[in-house]
Amino acid sequence: MPLRRRPRSRALRVAGRALCALLALLVILVAAAWLALRGSLPGIDGEASAPGLSASAIIERDAQGAATIRAGNRRDLAYATGYAHAQDRYFQMDLQRRTAAGELAGLIGEVALPLDLRNRLNRFRARAQRSLAALPKDDRDILQAYADGANAGLASLRVRPFEYLLLREAPQPWRPEDSLLAIDAMTINLQVSELRRVLTRGALRDLVPDDLLTALTLPGSHWDATLDGVPAPTALPAVPATRPDWIDTLARQDGIRNAAIDTPPVIGSNAWAVDGRHGRDGKAIVANDMHLGLRLPNVWYRLTLNVPDGTGSARRVSGVSLPGAPVIVAGSNGKVAWGFTNSYGHFIDLVALEVDPGNPRRYRDGKGEWREAVEHGEAVAVRGGETVQLPVRDTEWGPMIAAGGKHYAIRWAAHLDSARDLSLRRMESATDVPSALAVARASGIPAQNILVADDAGRIGWTLAGLLPAATFDPEGFPVTAAQAGAPLARLPAGDYPSLLDPALGRLWSGNSTQLSDAAMQSRIGDGGANVGVRSLQIRDALLAREQHDEASLKAIQLDDRASWVDSWRDLALSVLDDEALRDHPQRRVFRDALRDWQGRAGADSAGYLMARTFHLALYDSWFGALDDRLEDIEPGLSVRLASSRILPLMEAVARAEAWRPARYPDWRSFMLDRVDASIAELTRNGEDLAALKWGQHNRLNVTHPFARLVPRPMAGWLSAPHVPMPGDLDTPRVQMPGIGASERFVVSPGEEEKGFLTMPGGASGHPLSPFFLAGHDAWEKGRTQPFLPGPPLHRLILQPSK
Repeated sequence: MPLRRRPRSRALRVAGRALCALLALLVILVAAAWLALRGSLPGIDGEASAPGLSASAIIERDAQGAATIRAGNRRDLAYATGYAHAQDRYFQMDLQRRTAAGELAGLIGEVALPLDLRNRLNRFRARAQRSLAALPKDDRDILQAYADGANAGLASLRVRPFEYLLLREAPQPWRPEDSLLAIDAMTINLQVSELRRVLTRGALRDLVPDDLLTALTLPGSHWDATLDGVPAPTALPAVPATRPDWIDTLARQDGIRNAAIDTPPVIGSNAWAVDGRHGRDGKAIVANDMHLGLRLPNVWYRLTLNVPDGTGSARRVSGVSLPGAPVIVAGSNGKVAWGFTNSYGHFIDLVALEVDPGNPRRYRDGKGEWREAVEHGEAVAVRGGETVQLPVRDTEWGPMIAAGGKHYAIRWAAHLDSARDLSLRRMESATDVPSALAVARASGIPAQNILVADDAGRIGWTLAGLLPAATFDPEGFPVTAAQAGAPLARLPAGDYPSLLDPALGRLWSGNSTQLSDAAMQSRIGDGGANVGVRSLQIRDALLAREQHDEASLKAIQLDDRASWVDSWRDLALSVLDDEALRDHPQRRVFRDALRDWQGRAGADSAGYLMARTFHLALYDSWFGALDDRLEDIEPGLSVRLASSRILPLMEAVARAEAWRPARYPDWRSFMLDRVDASIAELTRNGEDLAALKWGQHNRLNVTHPFARLVPRPMAGWLSAPHVPMPGDLDTPRVQMPGIGASERFVVSPGEEEKGFLTMPGGASGHPLSPFFLAGHDAWEKGRTQPFLPGPPLHRLILQPSK
């Protein structure tokens, strides 16, 4: 017997040695990967050589990584800002510039090619180069200093940022024009949805009779809360006489259209201000929460700049910056505080073109004569693949596109050279509301509502960024070449709509229509303004108190009341009587949840989830088949792209008990079927209806883009906790799994120490940094954190190279 065991023992010993060697190799590989990751962490203490500085500069960081930067002049301050941004966020800076320029596929591969082809059409890199050349010398010098600092900060890392290690790519140097591309990336994010809005409106015009088209593209409603004090309409719109021919056709999709919580919505923001008459201790206060796609790291970077004023003193400017640009985007300089919301003005026109079938470069101009487009050959690099050649054909109005079987030229305000510049940095030296509004109107950023307060108690509003002098169709429909007249130009700053010292002493913005004055509003236009539910709720909360302080304004930011759902709850309850519940236990659960609902989109609310789903079920009956027709014309088109005011039309149809599909014998049976469809949607995967809560659907999903590229056990390092969240798109607390407040602040200029500021994620984009999620928990739970950075715990001195 022992003789027979020896071979087995030898085999086991050999296998054991091999396994030990394999485990040792695995440990070595893991240790090497860990050391590489550790090596890409920045040095944030001590001294560092900084070629390009004229004198020493200091970067301090507090316990959460919020940076405070000091330097002897504005150029060195820009250098140190670039250094800090690159230390913490270089990969995100790279994504910003590549997104705008259509160069992502060169870094991450073919998956990014469709986005590159869409964005390269605009040739933003060439435009950024022209804009850079046209800037004042001081601004060019600051952008050059920022680029030098960013490259020095990148070079200071012992190992390149971990994302490049995973991609096995080397980061490319930062160039001055790249900071202007970072502005273009925000413009794309905030304005490009208007392109599909105009396409959808054109498709609807071809599909439906005039009275239905009018109803589907309402210019306003009773939800409007304009700033100029004119009351909004109180009546619901009239239901068109024409019966839609699509409502008797079942929509093609399985389940309720857009019921998935992660359906990408239109993004937006909230901001409001109270003047000294209505603020704490006679102080004016600004509140701002900008709603964007949420990711790790966050789009913004907390920053305080001590800006030299030329007299030996410095002004403290604190708030949020955009990695890639050397400015504070929103915050306070001690004299004025300001915040932004997206304006949703009208910035994109489409000109329908007749193109020569034998020569794709030839098109007919406004006089009916053939002209030849200027063709630019754009080479789109693809990592791991062949370069794609994209011919960009520029007409007199803009580049050609093909969509829905037609050809168009895109005329976009973002194509002007003045659409991107460094003028916003002059907010650093604004001393009062009038001077701040003047800076805003002259700035080269995507057009935004800006709300400003100053330390004398005054408040004001205007449009910051570029407004076009004229658009071809104020209602946002495509036009013919014969209708396309005025050349693209910028509206003079003196013609911008503005409000200073409003009689109510309050200003508010939730991305809705700004003004009732038709002439003034036409200078902004409507490129998809919000229906107004948020703005109305914010306005009413501001007017409900005579005096506000930072805490009461923060409470409005966290308001998850969902007033827009009230009518849909009442409609469902009106048919869920005892007869409807007989032999229908699920309907009883649905009814009880609606009865118990407290009016909020709370994470633990069942009633909000039921009412919201019922609303979507009705949308599906009334517009699902029409969406299918639009989808057949061009993928991605839908009624809700054409109009943000489908809600008041649905309310009018429901009140009139109109548009009942023929398959239902009466209105009651139609409503009960929609209740049953809602129940089926909510339980389609076997869920217990009685256990469902809104937060289970609205679960936070904030991750690093590379979380999907690493093994599942490691993905947690690159993600924030997936917790249930309150709020929704049409509550002041805007919150969806991947969309929400990219920052929340409340501040009174000159009293920043009493202000609040929270952000999702943390200062660093590195998962091993203690700053990766620092502060995120407070943002998630709606807790208060100071507006100003805390005591410095880390100090890096940049010394000019000798």
